[in-house]
Amino acid sequence: MTRQLCLPVDADVRPRFTTCYLRLAGDAAMFVEAHTVHALPRLLAALTSAGADPAAVRWIVVTHAHLDHAAGAAALLAACPNATLLAHPRAAKHLIAPGALIQGATAVYGAQRFAELYGRIDPVPAERVRSLGDGEAFELGPATFTAWHTYGHAFHHLVLDDPALDTVYTGDTFGLVYPDLQAHGCFALPSTSPTGFDRAEAQKSLAKVLSLGRRFVCPTHFGAHGEPQAIAAQVGQFVDAAEGWVQEALRAAWPAAELEARFAAHWWRAIAAAAPGLGDAARELLALDVELNAQGLAWVVQSRRAAAQA
Repeated sequence: MTRQLCLPVDADVRPRFTTCYLRLAGDAAMFVEAHTVHALPRLLAALTSAGADPAAVRWIVVTHAHLDHAAGAAALLAACPNATLLAHPRAAKHLIAPGALIQGATAVYGAQRFAELYGRIDPVPAERVRSLGDGEAFELGPATFTAWHTYGHAFHHLVLDDPALDTVYTGDTFGLVYPDLQAHGCFALPSTSPTGFDRAEAQKSLAKVLSLGRRFVCPTHFGAHGEPQAIAAQVGQFVDAAEGWVQEALRAAWPAAELEARFAAHWWRAIAAAAPGLGDAARELLALDVELNAQGLAWVVQSRRAAAQA
């Protein structure tokens, strides 16, 4: 029997925070997400453990160009000589010419912290990149996959449907579903990090994933989950709440200097209401995401104010 399996690879320094997926179909292999150059030894070790060779890797798929998903793409391509990178057309452009990504992240984190988080980011050779259109299919051995464009988190995001394993690889479209936060029931938080949050598109993307009818969703943060309806319902409620906070900020003319702090407070109150059993360890796990989510909503408010003035 031809083997068909997916192996999650814990790719981050922080355990159970960021997953890459090693998909095996017959003698062919594929990675979904590349994370950073720091993850490369783990990805190659997963290949070895699965009895595969880097030469067997046919595709490397990134759901979008955010650096915790795609910063290691060039390094992983260099290690897998027969692989082609698959990405949304907008994401592909950023990875072929990553200067803007590097500049933006360095401005946020500083050069030293950027290096610690993401390491070296090299351009992906254009001849080794293939853009995936909405609804475009491709094959890996006996398996067929379909990419679907899903916005609301980023304007260059796609999800990957894998009917052979009854699975959708959802990137950040289906929220953040950390295993360590599931002890008291399903807990899923959307990512509204800068700069692509759009309530209507996020809801459409949730509905698109559900319409595929798959048993499992595999978000990059983190691992496979078998409750798509419950996850979508909770993420959708948070998405609606986030848009409500944006509207509140616009009506009340919150000062720009206060936006991030006010949005972070909203996030923490909403998290406490949705999951009252979460303790200090959960707050520590979610601290970075709450900070980024607050930054993303602040950016939305500032961009809408600028558009209104224009």
